[in-house]
Amino acid sequence: MKKKVLVVDDEQSIVTLLKYNLEQGGYEVITAMDGEEGRERAINERPDMIILDLMLPRIDGIEVCKQLRQQKVMIPILMLTAKDDELDKILGLELGADDYMVKPFSPREVLARVKAILRRTEQYQEKQQEEPEEEEAILIGDLKIFPERFEAFFKEELLSLTLKEFELLNCLAQNKNKVLTRDQLLSTVWNYDFAGDTRIVDVHISHLREKIEVDSKKPDYIKTIRGLGYKMEEPKGE
Repeated sequence: MKKKVLVVDDEQSIVTLLKYNLEQGGYEVITAMDGEEGRERAINERPDMIILDLMLPRIDGIEVCKQLRQQKVMIPILMLTAKDDELDKILGLELGADDYMVKPFSPREVLARVKAILRRTEQYQEKQQEEPEEEEAILIGDLKIFPERFEAFFKEELLSLTLKEFELLNCLAQNKNKVLTRDQLLSTVWNYDFAGDTRIVDVHISHLREKIEVDSKKPDYIKTIRGLGYKMEEPKGE
């Protein structure tokens, strides 16, 4: 069965370009020309992925993303923006978008990102459907991570993590005490075959710290190694 992609953009030329290239790539494509229609189609038709423009009529892409996540619609979202405005990009990621691209973009790059995101999502869904097995957890301080189950607990409470947040946490935990550069994390977690924006990593690190650190400004678990990247450590006193 073909994967279904919802394209939400008010520029007909962008919609036509994306629709043609995605269909050539083997995807079923549905479209919407404003934020309200995009939100409704996402809820009612449950596509496998959403390509969502930031600047839209009626309600903008950030609000669409926010409302979908509030309604527990966890379909992966690739946000498009014509603005070279870092704040807008970060806002989109903070509200649950998986990635973003700045216009103009190449159809080849869009297809590569769609393929990467859907591949990871499919692997996650397959794991969720499998019968649970006894699995040895990764234990770091009050963190307990089950890589095969895509579950993580902090102080015995199940963490509410997006797929990307879990994969990032797991990657850091699997490499405890090793410094991982932003490029390494981007390659491993986002699985890109081309250069990406490492700010995506920083935003997701910030998300994780909010969920597992007592004080996210003075982290005990995920340390920033200035000029290099990040490292997972056993918290002091543990």
